[in-house]
Order: sequence, then structure tokens, then C-alpha cells
Amino acid sequence: MAKTGAQASPVVVFSMFMLFIVLFFSFVVSDNGKEVEILLSFKSSIYDPSGFLSNWDSSATFCQWHGVTCYNNLSHVDKLDLSAKNLTGKLVSSSIFHLPFIQTLNISNNQFYGEIPEDMFSSSSSSLRFLNLSNNNFTGQIPSGSIPGLEVLDLSNNMLSGKIPPEIGSFYSLKFLDLGGNVLVGEIPVSITNITSLQFLTLASNQLVGPIPHGLSKMKSLEWIYVGYNNLSGQIPEEIGMLTSLNHLDLVYNNLTSEIPSSLGNLSDLQYLFLYQNKLTGSIPDSIFGLKKLVSLDLSDNSLSGEISELVIHLQNLEILHLFGNIFTGKIPKALTSLPRLQVLQLWSNRLSGEIPESLGKNNNLTILDLSTNNLTGRIPDGLCSSGRLFKLILFSNSLESAIPKNLSTCTSLQRVRLQKNRLSGELSSEFTKLPLVYFLDVSNNDLSGNIGDQEWDIPALEMLSLAGNRFSGRLPNSFGSQKIEDLDLSGNGFSGTIPRSFGSLTELMQFSLSGNKLIGEIPKELSSCKKLVSLDLSHNQLSGQIPSGFAEMPVLSQLDLSDNQLSGEVPPQLGKMESLIQVNVSHNHLHGSLPSTGAFLAINSSAVSGNDLCGGAETSALPPCKKVKNLNWWFYVACSLVALVLLAFAAFGFIFIRKRNNLELKRVENEDGIWELQFFDSNVSKSVTVDDITLSAKQVNGICRGNKSSANDFQFVVKEMNDVNSIPSSFWSEIKQLGKLQHPNLVNLIGTCRSDKNAYLVYEYIKGKLLSEILHELTWERRRQIAMGIAKALKFLHSYCSPSIIVGDMSPERVIVDGKDEPRLRLRLPGLLSTENKAFISSEYVAPETRESKDMSEKSDIYGFGLILIELLTGKSPADAEFGDQHQSMVEWARYCYSDCHLDMWVDPMIRPGHASDVNHNQIVETLSLALHCTAGDPTARPSATDVSKTLQSAFRITSCVSTLKLSSSV
Repeated sequence: MAKTGAQASPVVVFSMFMLFIVLFFSFVVSDNGKEVEILLSFKSSIYDPSGFLSNWDSSATFCQWHGVTCYNNLSHVDKLDLSAKNLTGKLVSSSIFHLPFIQTLNISNNQFYGEIPEDMFSSSSSSLRFLNLSNNNFTGQIPSGSIPGLEVLDLSNNMLSGKIPPEIGSFYSLKFLDLGGNVLVGEIPVSITNITSLQFLTLASNQLVGPIPHGLSKMKSLEWIYVGYNNLSGQIPEEIGMLTSLNHLDLVYNNLTSEIPSSLGNLSDLQYLFLYQNKLTGSIPDSIFGLKKLVSLDLSDNSLSGEISELVIHLQNLEILHLFGNIFTGKIPKALTSLPRLQVLQLWSNRLSGEIPESLGKNNNLTILDLSTNNLTGRIPDGLCSSGRLFKLILFSNSLESAIPKNLSTCTSLQRVRLQKNRLSGELSSEFTKLPLVYFLDVSNNDLSGNIGDQEWDIPALEMLSLAGNRFSGRLPNSFGSQKIEDLDLSGNGFSGTIPRSFGSLTELMQFSLSGNKLIGEIPKELSSCKKLVSLDLSHNQLSGQIPSGFAEMPVLSQLDLSDNQLSGEVPPQLGKMESLIQVNVSHNHLHGSLPSTGAFLAINSSAVSGNDLCGGAETSALPPCKKVKNLNWWFYVACSLVALVLLAFAAFGFIFIRKRNNLELKRVENEDGIWELQFFDSNVSKSVTVDDITLSAKQVNGICRGNKSSANDFQFVVKEMNDVNSIPSSFWSEIKQLGKLQHPNLVNLIGTCRSDKNAYLVYEYIKGKLLSEILHELTWERRRQIAMGIAKALKFLHSYCSPSIIVGDMSPERVIVDGKDEPRLRLRLPGLLSTENKAFISSEYVAPETRESKDMSEKSDIYGFGLILIELLTGKSPADAEFGDQHQSMVEWARYCYSDCHLDMWVDPMIRPGHASDVNHNQIVETLSLALHCTAGDPTARPSATDVSKTLQSAFRITSCVSTLKLSSSV
């Protein structure tokens, strides 16, 4: 019996082993089936336009499916990575969060939307360690519950709202928590301080209020804190100074008050300290200068005071120092000269006095230096460009003296130089006029002298040059070595001689001033070749001869000042036919004859024509009427006139008469619908379009019509019907007439009006294209740059060259038509009407905050709207997106957060993301966002002018390398 039992034992063991194998595989098959079911269910509930999930089927085991990784290459899903795969759809409650063995789940950078499932935290696998849902379009609240073992939770850059749930403190194992870039409200829950393992905390760019919670001292592992771009208030907690592992502290764009706690000096590992745009007061604690690992220190835009301590010498690793926009006094510390890694030093807009330290730059690595708008005296140090890398030098609005140092004249890295409004003297060296990369040079309003006409100018990149308000003399240079010049201001000097004819080759010139010199001779007719010239000021010289009739051929000239010269002859009648000319001054010359009574002369002020022997013109000119000549030479003049008329009758008389009558004067036309008043602002249109064309077009669905088919040109136009004609004030039509005179390649031009007692129509040129809002996401970076520049040029024209300036009001992509050449065409708002359109714009997301409150529009509100358009061109997001909540500025706050704290790939539109497109330049994108944030400043006075916007944008698109973490200085 014993033998038999011994023999049966292996059989029993084998049977038990086989049973275990069967049960094991049954368990595995059961779990595998569940995981496959979850994955296929997820696939069926979303949209996959790129086909990334195409192999999620029976042709391959699920461990080989795209994005799926199995634990030790066995049979359970350990990792699911579907980031940046262009997936879209909603997540259902029985979704991928229920995978039983998953540790890593990443669906970031897609287009998922809707609410996050309520049971995401309560029903997810306890094995989950990494969860990333960032950069999607999720809405609703953060679900309650927790996953105690979770180490990474990233819900950033969505549209999540509501409060941060107090259960957040139950994620005891978290090392990384990012809830930034949402629209979360309420206070930061105190329970968050229970996560003692946390190393990285980001709550930035939300709408959080209240104080920074006390108890942070428990979070000893924290290395990064980002809570900027909220509405946090109160003091900076002293306890932060106990977080000795902290590397990066960012509390920017809040309402924090009181002084900077000295305890921050205990953060011995701190490399980045950003406290800008708060309401901090007091001086910089001495302990801050003991943070020897600091790389970047930004305390700008507060109300900090006192002197900048010489203890700054201890910051030997410092690369960026921003202290601008405060009320610091005293001298610039000499210790700054001993910081070998210092690249960016911006101390502008303070009350600093004394001299710039003599050794500044010699032992630094300067790339940007901005000390403007202080009370600095003395000379500009010789060694500012010793690094060979200085590209931006901004020292304007101080009391600096002496000559521009020779070493600066050989600084070939310089690109932007602004030294205006100082007391600089001496001459410009021959090297200073040959700087190869300078595109913006302003040395105006100093005491500089010399004969610059005898120097060789070779600045091939130059676009803006201002030498105004100095004591330069002698003849003008024939060339500045650049064909790119757009803005040339040589006014207020002692230049003599004639105006060089070679200036006519400056084909990019838009603004040109020679006012207040001693120039003689005739105005060169070659200036008429400057077809982009918008403003020309030759006033207060000694110019003689006649006004060139070729000025009438300059298509965008809107401001012309020839006053206080010795010009003679008549005012060319062609100037009265210029559609672009808005403001003209010919006073105090020797002009005679009849003043044109059309165009810019229609409502000219008497002061603009006085001091001549002119007659006629409009009533506003206050000139005497022109009298018939009754002397012995009368018959001679009549005969000469008759001969001239006979010779020119067939060639010119009919054209001049018809153009004069049809171009600006009102015509009355009768048809079966009644009597119409018809007025065109373009003579070509008047020959192509009839009343019947207009009324027929108004009845068509799309409002597009072709003009008279007998015309040489098959002209197309668009008709806008005016509602409730009887309620339109008479002033409206006079304002419309002024709009009709505006002609610019980036505007949708108004070409005529047509009205009767019952109906009224506005006639616009037809632009074949699409709204910017319709095509924005399809555009390459090159096309977006072109569109941004075109809109900027239109704003510059409307704000700077129209008198009074024209306000767009609703600067939005809906007002921009992009034509077939990718040129943007801006549609102007109708003036003075309380139409539905004009009422609606007040509630538009693109309206500046101050306009929303006061209902008053200004140039600065247009700049705000343009800033939003720039952000939209860069990010692909719109202020109307739900993720920005109900507050209009939410997109701006989000953009500020991204600019300061996020990698570019986290916020830029995927279509133009560097690496995905060959035409994209990283620095161009960063600089453009910097400009956009400057345009959307909360304080309207802090926003740049349209002229500065245009120049800065051109600069941004030229830059090939710069420090991408910089904020835009106020001295753009």
C-alpha cells in the first residue's frame, strides 16, 4: 500500500500543475479580453483623421498596436501614449482609465473635448503613475477623488473651470502637478500643502484669487512653483523661504502686495526668481543678493524703491536682470560690471541718476542694454560692446553728454540703437555710419553736429533713421547705403544745398521729413517715384520753384507740408484730385492763382493756405474769390487760353471734365425707382457702374455684381444696403465722403454711394478672398507674417496719416479679408451709426477692456484688438474659445503665462510649430508674441502706437537669434 501511494504522488502533482496553468491562462485571457474591449471601445468613440490607430484590429496582437506598450512585452497594457496624434472626441466613463494594469497614460496635445469622466480618479487603476491630459479642449470641473499612487498629473492648457477640489491633497505620491492654463477660480486649497512629495507645482494662468496658502513649509521637495497670471493677493508667505530645494519661483501678474520677504534669501538653489507685474513695495532685501545660483532675476513693473545694492556683485551666474518700471533711485551699482555672464540689463523707467558705470560691458556678456527714461548723466562708456554681441542699445530720455564713443561706432553686432533726447555732442564717426546690421537708428534731439554729407554712409539694413533736432550742417548725403529705408527724419538741423535727386530711389520710403533746415533749389520731381510715401514734410526751408505736379501720382500720399518756403507758381490742380491726400499745408510761400476746391482742399483750414496770393477754393479757406482779369493783356491771355484749349481738347478736356465731375461731385440720376444721388470716389468706377447696376446687385444673394459690360474693365463691386434710411443723420454722408478718400492696399476701399428717399447703398470694391477667421488654421508661417504686417500697415495709415485719425473699433479676424495674394484687406466700421453692427462690437471679444466699460473707442483699443489677432495667428486659439471663460482678458493672461513659463511647443499652433514647418523661425514667433502682449497691456497708455507696432513687427521678422525668454521693453 505504501508503494502504491508513493507512485500516485507525481500524478497528483502534475494534475495540480495543469489545473494552475489552465486557471492562469483563463485569467490572462479574461483580462486580455477586457483590455482589448476597452481599447476598441475607445477607438470607436473618437475620430482619428491621421489613421494612427489603423492597426488596432485583429491583424496584430494588441501589444503591437500603435501607442500601446505591454509590461515586459507580455500580455498586459502597461503604457498608452497617444500624444500629439490629432485625435478628437469625448471620453466616456468606461474609457481607457479602466485599463487594469496601466501605469502610464498620455493623451496630451490632441483635440479631445467635453468633460473629463467623473470617475477618472475614483475608478482608475491603482497602478496608474503617470496621467497627462494637457493641451486638449476639456471643459467642466476637475473630477473629485484621488489616486494615491499617482506621481504625475498634468491637466494644463484645457478649459477646465470651477474650483480646485480639496481632494487634491489626497494625491500623496504626486511629484508633478500642472493645472495651469485653465479657467479655474476660487482660492488655492490649503490641502495642497499635504502633498509633501511634490516637486513641480503649476497653477499659473487661471483666475485664482486669495492668498498663497500658508503651510508651504511642509512641501520640502518643491523645486518649481508657477502660480503667476492669476489674481492672487496678500503678501508673499515667509514660509516659501523654507523650501530650500526650490529652483524656480514664478509669482508674476498677480496683485501681491507689501515687501519681498527677506526669507527668500534662504533659497540657496534658486536660479529663476520672477515677481514682475505685482504691487510689491519697499526695497530689494539684501538677502536676495546672496542667491549665488540666480540666472534670471525679474522684479519689474512693481513699486519697488530705494537703491540697487552693490551686493549684486555676488550674483556671478546672473544672465538676465529686469528691474524696469519701478521707482529705484540712486546710482547704477558698479558691481554690475563684475558679472561675467550678464547678457540682458534692463533698468528703464526708474529714477536712477549719476553716471553709467565706466566699466559696464567690459567684463559682461551684454546683448541687450536698456537704461532709458531715467536721470542719468555723464558720458556713454566705451566698453558697452566689448562682448561683441550687443544688438540692442536703448539709452533715450536721459541727460547723457559728450560724444558717441568710438568703440560703439565699431560695434558691428548692433541692430537697434536709440540715443535720442540726451545731450550728446560731437560728430558721427565714419565707422558709425557703416554699421552693417543696424536697422533702427535714432539719435534725434541731441547736440550732435558736423557735415554728414561728406561722409560715406553704408548701413545696408537701415529702415529707420532719425537725425532730427541736432546741429548737423552742410549738404545732404546722396545715399545712406540702404534701399530699405521707410522712415527718414532729418528735420530741425542746419542742412543746406539742394535736396538730392537720388532720394527718389528710396522706393520703400513711407515717412520723410526735411523740415526746419536751410535747403534751397527746386523740389526734385524724382521724389514722385517714392510710391509708398505717406507723409512728406519739406516745410520751413528756402525751397523755390513750383510744386511738382508728379506728386499727384503718388498713390498713398496723405500728408504734404510745403509751408514756409519760397515756392511760386500755382498749386497743381491735380493735387485736388488725389484720393489719398488728406492733409496739406502750402502756407507762406509765393503761390498764386486759383486753389483747387476738391479733394484735400475741400475743407482746408485758412491757416494752411495763408501767406500767398491765392484765390478761390472752398469756403473754409477764407480766400477771396478769383476775379476776371480786366487789363490790356486780357485778350492776349484769352487767345493763349483758347489756343491751348483747342490743342488739348481731344486729348484732355473731356477726360478732365468728366473725372472732375464724376469723381467727387454728387450726381442726380433718375430711373424707374425714383431720383438717386450718386457719388463715386474713383473716376474709373464712375464709367463702369450705373445706378441700375447697384440696385440690381443689392437684390442678389451675395451682393456681388459686375459693372457696365461696355467698360474696358470688367469691374466687380459689392453693395451694402443701409437700413432705415430716414434715421441716418446727414453728418453720416459727409463722414462717408472722407472714408471714400482713403486709398490703401490693405483696406477694403469704399468706391461710391447711391441713395434716394427710400433706399441707400454703399459701394465697395470686390475682394476675391476669404475671411481671416475662415482660413487662419490653414496658413503657413510665411503667410501669417505677411498678413500681420499688412494689418499693421493699415493701422499705421489710419492712425498716423489720417487727420483726424480713423478708428477701426472692432479689430477682429472677421474684419480682415485675405485676397489671392495673401494681402489682408481691413474692412472699416461705418461711422456714427447706432447700427446693429456697431452696437454688437462693444460685446466683441476683441474689444479692449476700457472700451467695453466706457463705450469710447481710441487708437489704443485698436492696438489691443491687433494684439489679440497676433496671439490668434501664433496659437490658433480665439478669445471666443470656451477655455478662456467669461473674462475677455483670459486669452491674454494665458498667453502671458505661456510666454513666461511654457515651452514654445506647448502653445504655438501645430501648423507653424518649429520642426513641423520649414519656414518657421523660433525667435520670430517668440518676439511676435512679446509684441502681442505689449499691445494687450491692461493700461492703454502702455500700448505702443501703430507706427511702433509696424516697426517692431518688421524687426521681429528679421531677427534670427535673440534671447527667447525676454519680455518686450517699453522702448520698442
